Amino acid sequence: MRVIVTGGAGFIGTLLARRLLAGPACIGGAGPADVGELVIADLTAPAADVAADPRTRAVVGDLAAVTGGLGEADVIFHLAGVVSGAAEADFDLGMRVNVDGTRAVLEHARRHAHPPVLVFSSSIAVFGTDPATGAVDVVRDDTLPRPQSSYGAQKFVAEQLVADYSRRGFARGRSVRLMTVSVRPGKPNAALSGFMSGIIREPLAGLRAACPVPADTPVALSSPRRTIDGLLRAAAVTDEAWGSRTAMTLPALTTTPRAMAEALDRIAGYPASNLIDWTEDPAISAIVESWPARFETPRAHALGLHPEESFDDIIRQYIALSGPRYYSPGLLPDGLVILVCPACRLDAGDGHPMLVLRDKTEQWDGRRGHRRGPGLAGETGR
Repeated sequence: MRVIVTGGAGFIGTLLARRLLAGPACIGGAGPADVGELVIADLTAPAADVAADPRTRAVVGDLAAVTGGLGEADVIFHLAGVVSGAAEADFDLGMRVNVDGTRAVLEHARRHAHPPVLVFSSSIAVFGTDPATGAVDVVRDDTLPRPQSSYGAQKFVAEQLVADYSRRGFARGRSVRLMTVSVRPGKPNAALSGFMSGIIREPLAGLRAACPVPADTPVALSSPRRTIDGLLRAAAVTDEAWGSRTAMTLPALTTTPRAMAEALDRIAGYPASNLIDWTEDPAISAIVESWPARFETPRAHALGLHPEESFDDIIRQYIALSGPRYYSPGLLPDGLVILVCPACRLDAGDGHPMLVLRDKTEQWDGRRGHRRGPGLAGETGR
């Protein structure tokens, strides 16, 4: 089986690539099959472990310019795009990548000898609060999209292109509206929703984080695991099971930044949320508050997709995914403590090593850097 993942060097693309390479997958109702070739198309090279797999082929460059070198595939996951903040700041860039780039991928699918399954990652940003009609209390499968940002409008246009190319038989399109994904590791990106990861990720690394919206703002989100589940399930089912060419909204966990901070403290075992700066940014807040936060998604449920049960579970997943550098006293056995230099960005790989200590009697001396304590074997890490 051949697979193409555009935007495959990004966070979600990398997780998807790893899942695809780890074992067989079902595509379009066919039985499980192993990936024979995985083509990763992005502006940067894929993660080292993905690139090291002999089945991986990287195509680096602007999407519209490199589609001719992608080759045919059984399934295309189109994840490449400019995120919300960048699309709002640069209208032409958003149109070129989010609209023209999607059409380039669809034209590539159209040139296939047999129409491939094409999974397009759309966004709940297609929904918004129309000033003329007011807010929608609950978004349902038949709720009319009313985007209130350039990013949302571009995603909605792309959904319609996927639907029409599918109607014409050029591709077997499945548009999936993704929730904000939290918690993302690594450095912050330009997404307006990035604070939903930052207020967890940064405090766990001993860094301050800003929350630009009021603490009780309702927000809808999904874990990385559930997001990948949704993309793979969309690719797996038959055309009949997929049903309408209208985009499918993935299930959401509804919460608030305040509740997220409370979960952070519960899981960390100490008041990590003291590192959150609750400073409202009116421009960001206005857009985020226009996004709906409550969803009813029976179509996704019928395909076996469900949200996480709690944000506590999402934080636990993040810690497990990101490695021991994010472990806190509340998560370590036998009273072990990890000290993280607050001046370092450990998630960028350029900070001091961590120190695992048996108890709090060992201290970090900032003048000498981190000291090795009597903890576990190989207790220092990046």
